Amino acid sequence: MTRLSRENKATASPARTRKAAKQTAQRPARRQRRSGETPYHHGALHEALLTAAERVLEREGLAGLTLRAVAREAGVSHAAPTHHFGDLTGLLSELAAIGFRQFNDAMRAAVAGGATIAEKGLARAKAYIAYAQAHPGMYGLMFRTERLDMSRPSLHEAAGAAFGGLAGAVGESRQERIEEQKLSLDQAAAIVRAWSLVHGFTTLLLDGRLSDVLKRLPEGTSAETLLDAMLRSSAFRPPTS
Repeated sequence: MTRLSRENKATASPARTRKAAKQTAQRPARRQRRSGETPYHHGALHEALLTAAERVLEREGLAGLTLRAVAREAGVSHAAPTHHFGDLTGLLSELAAIGFRQFNDAMRAAVAGGATIAEKGLARAKAYIAYAQAHPGMYGLMFRTERLDMSRPSLHEAAGAAFGGLAGAVGESRQERIEEQKLSLDQAAAIVRAWSLVHGFTTLLLDGRLSDVLKRLPEGTSAETLLDAMLRSSAFRPPTS
């Protein structure tokens, strides 16, 4: 019995060796599936990381947006965001570029149906605020210049397009063409005044600072009604001559 047992063990040994080798080769794949990692094509991973970053930003705020948090959200290794964006500033800058592109698309869509300059201006302002309300994390990031690398081509182009849209709208209201790279003091004042009005209103609204003002107004007065009254006030009407 002892000799047969030894012979059976020796005979079975090569099979066991092959089986063990096969199991060893399969272990990394099983670990990857258990950890939730997803195989991406290189280009798809770049976009997946940005999508994951936007989810983290809107859920946890800018303070919670780290490279590790994005990697966990996307289900990839911690090294993946660094490989694609270099550092956190690179990731934030590319994400802000997406925000500006979304923002610009919202502005263009809003003014498409406007028949008059006043209607377009009001529609543009409402779209500005609506975007900020729908994407507060992204909106906040877009204007945190100290966290961004404005020299990155994608961000530079998208942010420049946003400014160009504002300058174009102000120029239309003034019935003149504004050269974005060569502003007169009066043109710059008009652009900053319009921007300050809507951006300031949006910031106060997002921070909940308009609640007390709205309580003092007639019942049923909304923030949109207040905005409409501001935009239609004589101080911000386009010149008539």
